[in-house]
Amino acid sequence: AKALALTSDNTLVDDFLRCLLTPAEIADIAGRWALVKALRNKIPQREIAKDLGISLCKITRGSRELKKSDSAFARIFAELIDNTANSGENAK
Repeated sequence: AKALALTSDNTLVDDFLRCLLTPAEIADIAGRWALVKALRNKIPQREIAKDLGISLCKITRGSRELKKSDSAFARIFAELIDNTANSGENAK
């Protein structure tokens, strides 16, 4: 985590993760991130399951994580919103 937090070079982070993870692991992480974004955007769980091909068990787990008071997902979304509001980009 510290290695990633130390750089603001998105290309370096991307290259680092591609060296560290297999293509399947990258796809799994991307799918989980898509799941959490969909939950945050209030998309129904069954629709997410259909659209992303993810089990309801994984979706429920993601939903529980997002609802925790100390949720890292919620904190990341808050930072993305703050950063994108300042730069004019869209966090969705």
